[in-house]
Amino acid sequence: MHTERALVVMWSIKVLADPKIGVAGLRYALEVAKHGSVAVITKAEPHESNTNYAQGGVSAVLCPPDSVESHMHDTIVAGAYLCDEETVRIVCTEGPDRIRELIAMGASFDHGEDGNLHLTREGGHSHRRIVHAADMTGREIERALLEAVVYDPNIFVFEHHFAIDLLTCQDGSDTVCLGVDTMNTETQEVIRFISKVTLLASGGVGHIYPSTTNPLVATGDGMAMAHRAQAVISNMEFVQFHPTALADEGLPVKPSKSRENAFLITEAVRGDGGILYNLSMERFMPFYDERAELAPRDVVARSIDDQLKKRNEKYVLLDISHKPRKNILSRFPNIAAECLQYGLDITCQPVPVVPAAHYMCGGVRAGLQGETDVRGLYVAGEVACTGLHGANRLASNSLLEALVFARRAVQPSIDHMKSSKHDLGTSNWWSRPVVPFSLGSETMEKILLMTRKVRRELQSIMWEYVGIIRSTIRLQFAEQKIGELEAKWEEYLFQQGWEPTMVGLEACEMRNLFCCAKLVVSSALARHESRGLHYTIDFPNLEESKRLPTVILPGSSVKGTWSSRQLHKQPL
Repeated sequence: MHTERALVVMWSIKVLADPKIGVAGLRYALEVAKHGSVAVITKAEPHESNTNYAQGGVSAVLCPPDSVESHMHDTIVAGAYLCDEETVRIVCTEGPDRIRELIAMGASFDHGEDGNLHLTREGGHSHRRIVHAADMTGREIERALLEAVVYDPNIFVFEHHFAIDLLTCQDGSDTVCLGVDTMNTETQEVIRFISKVTLLASGGVGHIYPSTTNPLVATGDGMAMAHRAQAVISNMEFVQFHPTALADEGLPVKPSKSRENAFLITEAVRGDGGILYNLSMERFMPFYDERAELAPRDVVARSIDDQLKKRNEKYVLLDISHKPRKNILSRFPNIAAECLQYGLDITCQPVPVVPAAHYMCGGVRAGLQGETDVRGLYVAGEVACTGLHGANRLASNSLLEALVFARRAVQPSIDHMKSSKHDLGTSNWWSRPVVPFSLGSETMEKILLMTRKVRRELQSIMWEYVGIIRSTIRLQFAEQKIGELEAKWEEYLFQQGWEPTMVGLEACEMRNLFCCAKLVVSSALARHESRGLHYTIDFPNLEESKRLPTVILPGSSVKGTWSSRQLHKQPL
């Protein structure tokens, strides 16, 4: 017999690193822990993050002849001039100090024979400015940060806790965040965290697409929760498709089962001289852009997509084999080992690659200190839209942005914690989520099977109609199909006895995927031009008059479905 409990935990500051703990959540936690107790909530295990999957590195101006102005220029050009210039200047200026802090904390990056940091160059960069640890940079940064977190007595990590909804109330015309409801996915307990400050560092939404480099837990939970909590959302049409994910179909030995997430072939392979060919071994990038393989990701992804459609092929080839074997293996050991498992030696054979959903440039709109329109709610990392990336992220700027904004959010968080007059003792203001034990195992199995089927259908719609190349009629069709699919799924749930306050991991993930998919489609339909990652055949040109961010205000874009409403009613 299951006994459902609803525990209440009080914290000074809460880091919602759900679905995972990446660089933003860890770095922020280490700083705010100097001022109070910190709960770090993660949907999976601490290492299961986009940071951990980041191969390329972190960009920063660390030696001449590079300059902050040059890094800014590259960022703004890659972002198709939609970047917020003040944000770009802040990140490019403060970035080098954030790298030095990581080194001081024990992060070990590659050095050259001269003893200085070994800097590489990637697509869109005019100088060598990428700090890296072979092709496992994210893993190394996360190792150093996690080690520090483990030894900090003020930081408490809650693994396998799925965040359901933010707890908000109204203070006059302001919405205030006072915590979050979570579900321990191992014990099935609902646990309520009450705190004056919450930071969302929840990553992206790659799994609205069938093929993504994101870990399985990247289901847009933070973006969806923030939208339901009345935060402003911006630039969701700008989904970055990484041009070079490993194409399993082209491997000599096929994987025995399909991957949960696509294996990334880092930008740095092209930065170090990798060349793209079609299956006839014709180099094609110079025909699309004068920067060839070093063009920004949006250009390379569209070029590959065009080749695949014109030639009716499934993948293209990325060749680095003309470089010395020793250099390839020392620079890309992780990629070399992964490919060798499937009979491919990258030192003498080209790598089959295909675009895959990789990074969300939009998200929860953030100010210069990571603040949102909801008081007490801050954001950092991929969940945030700070204005740095504009319409397309420059390679290796994401870890940099996460580090800078995690640090910038610290002081305003402390100030808010000290000045907030809200009583954290009143945890019963909100009705509680219910784990649906009452439905029985047979009904729950039916709901799970239906939910998994609907998830695949949503992913298929998004790839087919909201992918690399778009059109108005296809976006409108996607909007209609997603609405119908969501209505069908919700009707099925409620027919099985599901109630709006009920929660389960896969059902709530599906709820968040629907919410984010609709935000992407709605934003894409609103942009009547082609800029950066958003390319539509109906408006193929860039329009100066439309060089503005897309903004989705609270309650302005989605109908009152289960995915778009908080489970609880706001207290008066």
